[in-house]
Amino acid sequence: MHPSVLILNGPNLNLLGMREPHVYGATTLADIEARCIVRGKALGLHVDFRQTNAESQLIDWLQEAGRGFAAVILNAAAYTHTSIALHDTVRALTVPVFEVHLSNVYAREPFRHHSFISPVARGVIAGFGALGYELALEAAASALAEAEAPPPSHPQ
Repeated sequence: MHPSVLILNGPNLNLLGMREPHVYGATTLADIEARCIVRGKALGLHVDFRQTNAESQLIDWLQEAGRGFAAVILNAAAYTHTSIALHDTVRALTVPVFEVHLSNVYAREPFRHHSFISPVARGVIAGFGALGYELALEAAASALAEAEAPPPSHPQ
């Protein structure tokens, strides 16, 4: 049985490919999901890919992640910059969470420069477009392998 990774997407990401293609590109969320499933299989991971516009649904799914998923990849979209509730939920998890953003949030409006997720995430990947999700899967696979590896023996 392969470890499962939950990939969560927040508000307006269902509009990818149509919304601000000069910022987010022409790739749709369905395209990203397909790429993640293929990359996950290659890494020995099962991918569960979801999107919602509701902050409360993201919180429910994050809580679910603590019971049955080995890692989470989270693109909270605009909630990244506003949600203390998401921060608290991610902080409570015992599985690693990787924050992803399609655009380089630091090259955009100043309000996007602050993330409530980053301080409680294992890592952050931003500015690589759809590839960022695949990079996050690589990071998750690496973190899971590292967690399963036996500790190094020390000569006496």
